[in-house]
Amino acid sequence: MLRLTELRLPLDHPPEALGAAIVERLGIAADDLGQVAVFRRSYDARKAAMMTMIYTVDVVVRDEAALLRKFAGDRHVVPTPDTNYRFVGRAPEGFANRPVVVGFGPCGIFAGLILAQMGLRPIILERGKAVRERTKDTWGLWRNNVLNPESNVQFGEGGAGTFSDGKLYSQIKDPKHYGRKVLTEFVKAGAPEEILYVAKPHIGTFRLVGMVEAMRHDIEALGGEIRFQQRVADVLIEDGHVRGLTLASGEEISCDHVVLALGHSARDTFEMLHARGVFMEPKPFSIGFRIEHPQSLIDRARFGPNAGHPLLGAADYKLVHHAKNGRSVYSFCMCPGGTVVAATSEPERVVTNGMSQYSRNERNANAGIVVGITPADYPGGPLAGVEFQRRWESRAFELGGGGYVAPAQLVGDFIARQPSAVLGSVEPSYKPGVKLGDLATSLPDYAIDAVREALPAFERQIKGFSMRDAVLTGVETRTSSPLRITRGADCQSLNVKGLYPAGEGAGYAGGILSAGVDGIRVAEALATALLGAPVGV
Repeated sequence: MLRLTELRLPLDHPPEALGAAIVERLGIAADDLGQVAVFRRSYDARKAAMMTMIYTVDVVVRDEAALLRKFAGDRHVVPTPDTNYRFVGRAPEGFANRPVVVGFGPCGIFAGLILAQMGLRPIILERGKAVRERTKDTWGLWRNNVLNPESNVQFGEGGAGTFSDGKLYSQIKDPKHYGRKVLTEFVKAGAPEEILYVAKPHIGTFRLVGMVEAMRHDIEALGGEIRFQQRVADVLIEDGHVRGLTLASGEEISCDHVVLALGHSARDTFEMLHARGVFMEPKPFSIGFRIEHPQSLIDRARFGPNAGHPLLGAADYKLVHHAKNGRSVYSFCMCPGGTVVAATSEPERVVTNGMSQYSRNERNANAGIVVGITPADYPGGPLAGVEFQRRWESRAFELGGGGYVAPAQLVGDFIARQPSAVLGSVEPSYKPGVKLGDLATSLPDYAIDAVREALPAFERQIKGFSMRDAVLTGVETRTSSPLRITRGADCQSLNVKGLYPAGEGAGYAGGILSAGVDGIRVAEALATALLGAPVGV
């Protein structure tokens, strides 16, 4: 097949226009064109009044070799790359050395799935509950102000990504096309097929719940074992090699190969690993607020007269500002047509995040407006970032007045340095609710100053962004892990063999897709070490 890129058509083009554009691009007769598969579909919204659709397609043609000679050197006409996934090995029948995966978020799911598909029958330990029970506990916080520290937005089957927008795109380098494997498995588990070709695929929380269950059943059918409400309390290390795990129940599991797919909020596990001498180091992350606008405002600003077009859906945005104090302020995890949610995992702390359903049809758009920080802002070793996060999450709980109510302020008042007392036209979506006031003491001064400067700057890119009635809700602290459990080229811990740090919690991913890709990468490294030379492939 041939891959053609940068095929541009009007937004409202008829279906047959794509085939005609391919024939024209290649200079062939219509009869010479066979199968056409859309690999990617995106849009160019830089000129809202003249929006175009941009296609990447894979096509079968009558004389491919002749066309490749004709277009030699043209990067927009090339052979279609092979994106099929191939396993690095396969366990022989009766292979008894079962690896253990700790955590069942996106990274743990894909690590477990790949290991199971290679016949290694992994044991997967998840401290939280199965996804439907976990959903009930999460709603318990949102509706009844009751937090379950072991079953919430951060902990449980599916990980933090389950209660998010379900974004499935990333800017990571992926030369082996692991991302395609992730998307293909998601479609197999019930995701819409469009995630294979739209430029910014997403799923949404409700669909993710069923997909996570389907993938769990696939792992179990292949001999894997998923054990919920099993928190790892200790790790046994002998002569620089992992030899087993101790669970909070007291049970001990002997194992020589462990994937640590912890997630970025497993703070007690970080502390235990640090106490056991596992090498880790602090890393940069970001802190800030959630901002909410009417989704209709974002749609008009981004799409102009095409707002509401069914091919476009709800508009998103991506913004960056470099403040005078040297800080970078940027939009993070933008959720079109979504809600702001309570995302804490610890008592008497407030954490916000964003969530959308597949339809993205809620009234408000929300995004994190966050400020980059580095270990120089929180000196004190690998765990200092965790304490930094806790300090501001506790302050947010205090400003909210308890009950996991979040502090909030209108954007106009925040810029004017005056407290808010009455809501305007934007109704905040955060549950259990917000308390209006002054956010000036909710984050470090440098972060407050940088966000105050950035909001009017963002107005120049999106008209209405600094509207007075837009709402800021605090605080967003868990944009990524505050530490890295550093690994070598073999994906093993620098000083503990058999320990494979992976995903967001280890500092090697940021989002569902990149976490899934890292799970595959680590599973392959583990299988290679466990099986030696490829077996049975």
